[in-house]
Amino acid sequence: MSKEKISEEDISTQEEVAEEVQDNETASEAGNEEQESAKKDKDARIEELEQELANTKDGLLRKAAELENVRKRVQRERVQLFEEAKAGALEDFMPISDDLLRTLKAAEESEIEDSFLEGVKMVADKFEKVLEKHGVERINETGVPFDVNLHDAMMKQPAPNEETGSDVVLQVLDSGYKIGNRTIRHAKVIVSE
Repeated sequence: MSKEKISEEDISTQEEVAEEVQDNETASEAGNEEQESAKKDKDARIEELEQELANTKDGLLRKAAELENVRKRVQRERVQLFEEAKAGALEDFMPISDDLLRTLKAAEESEIEDSFLEGVKMVADKFEKVLEKHGVERINETGVPFDVNLHDAMMKQPAPNEETGSDVVLQVLDSGYKIGNRTIRHAKVIVSE
């Protein structure tokens, strides 16, 4: 009988141990499920934060690019405004330069005192140097093809010889001026037919 008692006790102990192990396994599985759930929540939060960070970086890069574009545009506008103001100021002096050149031409053909003529030449040369200093070029060439960007045709006349083609500048009536590629004043010219 004692063998049976031990066996029953052993069996009941074994059953208790088995139940305990099963409870531990169930608790362990529940703990693992909680850990996996927590890990999934953390992963989802990390992914959400990474997306938010990427969006913020993209927004900042766009703002930086936009700011750089505004800065460049303002700089271009500033330079353009300066060039326009410079051209406007120099344009006011163009007729004076033309008058000085006409005076010199007329003085050479008439009898005027040499010292007076030298004085006018000095003033005209200084004026030319000032225009040159500011990048102003005179448009007064003859024998060149007519260019609407540089010339203003006042009239057409037959070419003086057969070698001269049509639409060639024969005579400059009033000089034009340009700064770089920008024409300040078109030259008034006579063009061949």
